[in-house]
Amino acid sequence: MPPTLASLVQHSALHLRVRAGEELLRTPVRWAHASELADPVPYMEGGELLLVTATTLDAEDPAAMTAYVRRLVGAGVAGLGFAVGVNYDSVPEALIAAARAEGLPLLEVPRRTPFLAISKAVSAAIAADQYRAVTAGFEAQRELTRAALADGPAALLARLAAHVDGWAALYDATGAVVAAAPEWAARRAARLTADVERLRERPAPASVVVGHTGHGDGAEDRVELQSLGTGRRAGGALAVGTGAALGTAERYAVHSAVALLTLTTERSRALREAEQRLGAAVLRMLLSGQPDHARSVAGELYGGLLDAPFRLLIAEPDSDTTEPGALEALADTLEAAGARAGEAVLAVPDGERLAVLAVDGGAVVAAAGGAAVGGVVIGLSAPTGPIAVGGAYKQAEAALSVARRRGRVLVEHEELAAGSILPLLADDAVRAFADGLLRALYEHDAKGRGDLVASLRAWLSRHGQWDAAAADLGVHRHTLRYRMRRVEEILGRSLDDPDVRMELWLSLKTTER
Repeated sequence: MPPTLASLVQHSALHLRVRAGEELLRTPVRWAHASELADPVPYMEGGELLLVTATTLDAEDPAAMTAYVRRLVGAGVAGLGFAVGVNYDSVPEALIAAARAEGLPLLEVPRRTPFLAISKAVSAAIAADQYRAVTAGFEAQRELTRAALADGPAALLARLAAHVDGWAALYDATGAVVAAAPEWAARRAARLTADVERLRERPAPASVVVGHTGHGDGAEDRVELQSLGTGRRAGGALAVGTGAALGTAERYAVHSAVALLTLTTERSRALREAEQRLGAAVLRMLLSGQPDHARSVAGELYGGLLDAPFRLLIAEPDSDTTEPGALEALADTLEAAGARAGEAVLAVPDGERLAVLAVDGGAVVAAAGGAAVGGVVIGLSAPTGPIAVGGAYKQAEAALSVARRRGRVLVEHEELAAGSILPLLADDAVRAFADGLLRALYEHDAKGRGDLVASLRAWLSRHGQWDAAAADLGVHRHTLRYRMRRVEEILGRSLDDPDVRMELWLSLKTTER
């Protein structure tokens, strides 16, 4: 620990005597500084032991001493050392009274003790404290390294929590807590997800200090959050909670933990790019109908994924204004979900898209449905295997198109197969075609010349059965035959053509009024 007033008083070579502030001798001393200025405050930083002989001070004037001492206390001076036998034979009572009243430790310095000896003692104590801190920091680094190599991040967090006398937690690239020490710290760490998310938005490395209330006892931890990684987007974060600010040795330990966790959680950029190139090659082989070659190239990295039914996911930005890095953030989310669940996942950039192969019914597919990544739309294929990836890609593209048209974040191919084709026609081009095709019939009916639109709808719904359609309309079948001839005349199309009947029926469904 740094030198204190008490350690200086106890120093056998200094012979200092306490004249005021006995209860404040535990105050740390940052430096020793001699000044005879009547107002040395502009030249003080706080934490100093100020040494004076009172050459320019009227130390026997109570008012002057009260003002002088108050200025020192306001500047954060740790204590005042007053030399006797130079300008005053003893410490003036006015100064002692002012120091006691204002709570300033006052030390009497005998004539035989030069100020230089006090400065050397403070300097030596500070150097010794720094040496101890550095030594403890190196020892902590060795312990953390051994723990990380032997048992992984969880053991490292346990050692770090012991070193800082607090708790520690590790977050993955999505901001989820993946490990904490002690175990109860996971609950506290989970409450900091919003702070972690804000930290992850800053380029790594970055850090922030936040306050966090503990177990309902009103106490507040000092929590330091450190990002992990060196890229534009952090690969994770470390939280360290303590009851007070970190000391030098504790900070060495935290910095060592950050370096080690960065190495264990952040793959190098070159390695990730190599994996993406390998994944892209595997995907191209699957799309070109070469599953055996794809298995051979994938090896153990993705091979397990190709042994079970999987889904193909295609994601792309929703618009040109989508935030840069949205697809990368989605990839991080899906890969983190796969890592937590022990599932293999293949995620590779595909032009301006992200293509993903993930186990059917697994955590990655579930994470895609709940991913809170703004500005991204996703299409998901039906379950497939290595020999049918080409078809799955088309399914995912179709689902992606529907998701974009309907303003949905994610659409599965099963929704298209199980639903109706009619919602797929709800775009401006189809509606314009339908309006143009039927406009003449609607205009005819609007003039009160008949009910051709309703008659056409009834006839088509009855598959051209005259009697059934006429009964639905409540007219004679000859009347209905006449109306259908008028429809043919107005449209210039034959109702005997099945393509015409199909177009008319879909147009009626699209423009139902």
